[in-house]
This record gives sequence, structure tokens and C-alpha cells, in this order.
Amino acid sequence: MFELGTDGPSVIVAGLDGSPSSMRAAAYAAGLARRQGSLLSLVYIQPIGTMGGADVGVAINQAGREVAEDLERQIREGIDEGSHRGSIRWEFHTAPGDAYAGIVEHADRLKADAVVIGVSEKAGHRLLGSVAVRLVKAGRWPVTVVP
Repeated sequence: MFELGTDGPSVIVAGLDGSPSSMRAAAYAAGLARRQGSLLSLVYIQPIGTMGGADVGVAINQAGREVAEDLERQIREGIDEGSHRGSIRWEFHTAPGDAYAGIVEHADRLKADAVVIGVSEKAGHRLLGSVAVRLVKAGRWPVTVVP
């Protein structure tokens, strides 16, 4: 049954990796969240360093944490100091792991109504499948892929 005021998404998940397309996806998702009164949940899944020995793995893990801190700072500056200050409810989540699995877990846990992600900028993903393609194929939420 339809209820007045509940016809839009209540939670929008946006996946980030620091690339220009992921930042455009976050901006697009922020606009959707602002207009719909939705919670915007921004997710950065840190790559896990498992190849190349322990020293390389530690360096990759540290770099992932630094990227997460920088992304959160950029987002906070963009939203909290922008023209829409206070008009967007948002949260930032980060964890180490596989990007696809992390976004799926996060979207399921929050009962997301939509997922927004940037198009992959890696050439190899045309053959192996990008996170965006895998999310679309999962068919669990409406997925918007932002160029």
C-alpha cells in the first residue's frame, strides 16, 4: 500500500575509490539523496595487500587507510562546507576487502534502496567485469552507473 511521503529511496549507497568517475558518482548520489531526503551512505573498500610479501601487504594496507582518510576529508569539505550544508544526511564507511563484496555487504546491511557507482576506468575490466557490471548483474537493487 502506498504511503504519502515514502515513495522515494530511504538509503542510497555510493561506492568510492577516489577515481574521478567515483567522485562524480558520489556527487550524483548526493544530489539524489538531497532531493529525496534519503540517507547517503558512502562506501570505500580498501584494497587488501596480499601479494608481494608481508612488507608490500603492509604498505598497501597503510595506503588504503590513508586514501580512506583523504576521501572522508574531501567529502566532509564538499558537503559540510558547500551550499547544501546540513541538507544532506550522510555517513562514510570504510573497510578492507574486495570492492564488490564490500559494497554488497554494506548495501544489504543497510537495506539500501539504490546503489550508485562510477564506471570503471581500468581497461582490463572490459574482459573480466567491473564492480559496476557485477552489481548490475546481481539484480538486488537499482544500480546507477555514472560515467
